[in-house]
Amino acid sequence: MNGKFVAYYRVSTTQQGKSGLGLDAQKEAVKGYLNGGDWELLGEFTEVESGKRKNRPQLNAALAIAKKQKATLIIAKLDRLARNLHFISGLLEAGVDFVAVDNPTANRLTVQILAAVAENEARAISERTKAALASAKARGTKLGTNGAVLGAENRKKALATMEAVRPMLAEIEAAGIKTVRGIAEELNKRNVPTPTGRRWHPTSVHRLLGRMN
Repeated sequence: MNGKFVAYYRVSTTQQGKSGLGLDAQKEAVKGYLNGGDWELLGEFTEVESGKRKNRPQLNAALAIAKKQKATLIIAKLDRLARNLHFISGLLEAGVDFVAVDNPTANRLTVQILAAVAENEARAISERTKAALASAKARGTKLGTNGAVLGAENRKKALATMEAVRPMLAEIEAAGIKTVRGIAEELNKRNVPTPTGRRWHPTSVHRLLGRMN
């Protein structure tokens, strides 16, 4: 691996940022990927975020340096950021090259597809939530300002599905099936429903893996 790189890491809470939980693994992944090459790491940027803030100062700084120095942005895991619209839009707007250690064949087209999927998922979730809240209100269910009843129920279903599917995913991956489409097909063959009782699709598998990671 040759050239100039700027590393970008992300941890989801202040506690993770202080303790290094998850951060060390990301740094080791990047180090291992670049090991042995004639490369220059211009900087390392770590974003500590709660998921509620839209501003990403460390990402902006990393992209600015990468663009100025014509360097490649390197991240440890694309799936960690694939559903983050702010990351994807920032990457596309900056126009810098990037490489993901866990998916080195990914390119700008891949990111554009992921952006479209993430946007559609966000829109669909918003529409389903609004419809469910309206239905619950029509039935006389007392809801909080954020639809607490519905939210808690959905979280319980998602967690239950995650724990039930976890050992199956290990079996499926051990059998050599590693794509989200292949995993979806295998779960459907086993008649395993999604948290909403439907068939699995690549996007629903992608969401599940994102939660598990």
